[in-house]
Amino acid sequence: MEFRYDIVVVGGGHAGCEAAHIAAVMGAKTLLITMDMTKLAQMSCNPAMGGIAKGQIVREIDALGGMSGLVTDRTMIQFRMLNRSKGPAMWSPRGQCDRQRFSVEWRKVLENTNNLHIWQEQAIGIIVEENSVKGVETSFGNKFYAKAVVLTNGTFLNGLMHVGFKNVKGGRSGDQESVGLSEQLRNLGFSVERMKTGTSARIDGRSIDFSEMTEQKGDEEGKGFSYLNDYTLIKDQRSCYITHTSSDVHEELRKGLEFSPLFTGKIKGRGPRYCPSIEDKIVTFGDKDSHQLFIEPEGIETIEYYINGFSSSLPLDVQIKALRKVKGLENVEIFRPGYAIEYDFFQPTQLRATLETKRIENLYFAGQINGTTGYEEAGAQGIIAGINSVLKSRNIDPFILGREESYIGVLIDDLVTKGVDEPYRMFTSRAEYRILLRQDNADERLTGKAFALGTVDKLRIERLNTKVNMVDEIVAFLTRRSVDPDEINSFLDIVNTSRISQKTKGINIASRPQVDIRELLKVIKGSDNLQAYKSERFMEISESAEIKIKYEGYIQREKVIADKIKRLENLKIPEDTNYNELVSISTEARQKLTRIKPLNIGQAGRISGVSPSDINILLMYLGR
Repeated sequence: MEFRYDIVVVGGGHAGCEAAHIAAVMGAKTLLITMDMTKLAQMSCNPAMGGIAKGQIVREIDALGGMSGLVTDRTMIQFRMLNRSKGPAMWSPRGQCDRQRFSVEWRKVLENTNNLHIWQEQAIGIIVEENSVKGVETSFGNKFYAKAVVLTNGTFLNGLMHVGFKNVKGGRSGDQESVGLSEQLRNLGFSVERMKTGTSARIDGRSIDFSEMTEQKGDEEGKGFSYLNDYTLIKDQRSCYITHTSSDVHEELRKGLEFSPLFTGKIKGRGPRYCPSIEDKIVTFGDKDSHQLFIEPEGIETIEYYINGFSSSLPLDVQIKALRKVKGLENVEIFRPGYAIEYDFFQPTQLRATLETKRIENLYFAGQINGTTGYEEAGAQGIIAGINSVLKSRNIDPFILGREESYIGVLIDDLVTKGVDEPYRMFTSRAEYRILLRQDNADERLTGKAFALGTVDKLRIERLNTKVNMVDEIVAFLTRRSVDPDEINSFLDIVNTSRISQKTKGINIASRPQVDIRELLKVIKGSDNLQAYKSERFMEISESAEIKIKYEGYIQREKVIADKIKRLENLKIPEDTNYNELVSISTEARQKLTRIKPLNIGQAGRISGVSPSDINILLMYLGR
């Protein structure tokens, strides 16, 4: 039989699920090929979505019409807004999820998405003709033809798992590795490298002494990730717990270092700097007597717990002995050990900003195959690759987000411009314009673009317009409304800020750091006539209004800077530019410009090794 589709997505992880879903939503006949339909969007590491900068990414995926936010809201067992003590640019939502329900919910989504088909089998190669991908071949010899192919193979390409000196081939615990694709792509001229990541042991909650740990509860106010939800009510919110390693734990771990595949050269791949194994921590930070550990529940109907901060590939006996030295884990029993996994990835400088490969037309890479780490980073790449694969198949201009528009734009620009020398993880510090890229305004930044693409419906736009109008109404009310000292001073005393002696505009009171705008509106007459005040979305609306008022100066200043920098992004560089003709620029710059082929002057300036003087010469070459 001959199977034909518009888009074929290989891999059912977070990147693959987002890519397949969004392509189908756009009306493309889409096939998702996965090795196991029961593990779609599996949370292979800790059972949580969001966190610092990652929470912003999930909200951006949601604003574009992706499903990570909605699935998280439906399966959360705890929600926290991180960094509340800092400015709003740093606020990051995080949801602890029920691992099994998360995957089940994703399957429900995909099975109920029009135009989307699922096939369970291993993909072993791509079908290529004249440097253009034509489809995918599977292990049983089936061929699936398509206009575009998106590869999202995660950690499965020649995956090798390590526990001590024992190693087993596989993409994650209990799953076989994927073979064939790496070898074929290498033969097609792609640069293939190795990376390493890992996970911790899973432990039996019945053997944990939680009384010896610090309880970390979720936020009481209901909130979530998707802009479609007014709030998310978690009926049985579960707590996480904090404990610490000690010098005794570290001593036990050191006894096993001679059997560590990480330090004895058994593992060749580069590991994540910001999520290192516990043995890496005690060596790198030898002066520290303890490291923080988070004990996280895996779900509502399970006693299984994850140990965040104790990833390890040490032998099993060493892991258990060290764990039993941790406060609260003295009698711990485990379900399975921690392990490290090595896998193939492809330097993302081999990609265009659309995530299409430069070498093979209509072939897209997304997720850990590009050297990233994290569900959120994978999902972000998946949705962009899915969108662009459909647009390319229809000869429509590509969809590329700028660094001033989204964390997704920062992520992809970093990957395709700079490449990676370790698993890439997003942080707020990577974004130059983070006060513009807040978690509360991802819908304002991206939903209009999504509607134009056809990835969201009118409901999204209506909700966005309602929100914007209500925020503007609050700001306008406080701007025109003056308050008397008698009306407001008792409130100012309560919030510990200075009294006023004459009539003052409400917006000046609202801009004070001590003042909560929701509490302020309660004491100002006439505010009960505001539409936002009567809305179930009042918490969301008032928070957005408060940020707009308190940080208006910072926001406008950053917009001015972003607009200046954007001018460089508008200076396009012809793709056929021969950089070897530019003998006045450095050899390193010529080599990197030739390899990366930047789209514009802004991207060229972000390439490591390309100096400002090189950019000036390039500008003159382009007649600027």
